[in-house]
Amino acid sequence: MMFDKKPKSYTDLLGKTNRIVESTIITGNISSHADFRLDGDLVGNFQSNGKIVIGPAGSVKGDISCKNADIEGKFNGKIQVAEVLNIKSKASIHGEVICGKLSVEPGAEFSATCVMKHNVKNAVSNDDQQKPEETVQ
Repeated sequence: MMFDKKPKSYTDLLGKTNRIVESTIITGNISSHADFRLDGDLVGNFQSNGKIVIGPAGSVKGDISCKNADIEGKFNGKIQVAEVLNIKSKASIHGEVICGKLSVEPGAEFSATCVMKHNVKNAVSNDDQQKPEETVQ
């Protein structure tokens, strides 16, 4: 069967969350099939089929590609979210945003170009092959 060769599906990883605590600094790229919570600092790119949560003390400088995202901390770079991007009131976002749905709480600092697409999954999975050409300003 074809299923035997596949890595664990996203549903097999539900309830499993990677966590990087405050005062931890990661320099490099992260790739994960499970959900991820970042309360430390990441200088590099993050890619996941799951959800990333950037806590209030967390920060990312780099590119993010994921299914869902909640941001309470700082982000600087390009973020592609296939489904929902939630930006909390204390968040600071700079760069480029491509998402399916966007939620921004009042008080958030949002200085980014933003493209909302109904089907971002293709852009997320074929990141290098597909470059968005439309920009909303």
